[in-house]
Amino acid sequence: MELKFDREKNRQERLNFVRRHALWVRGVPNEVWSREQADLIDAFFENAKNFALSRSDYLQMHQTQRRRPEPVYGDG
Repeated sequence: MELKFDREKNRQERLNFVRRHALWVRGVPNEVWSREQADLIDAFFENAKNFALSRSDYLQMHQTQRRRPEPVYGDG
């Protein structure tokens, strides 16, 4: 199954998001966006506690994946 992915559209969406966020950061006091960044980072750490894999399990999985050869996709 081939997935259609428009790289340019995705790139433009990411750039637009970054521009909107930069305008927001410039338009609010440092304390506001700094607190929001801290809340986001804290949420990531809190969520990591609920992750099914331990750090060592994740690293082992990652190392195993890196040793595998890249799949080759062809026309058939």
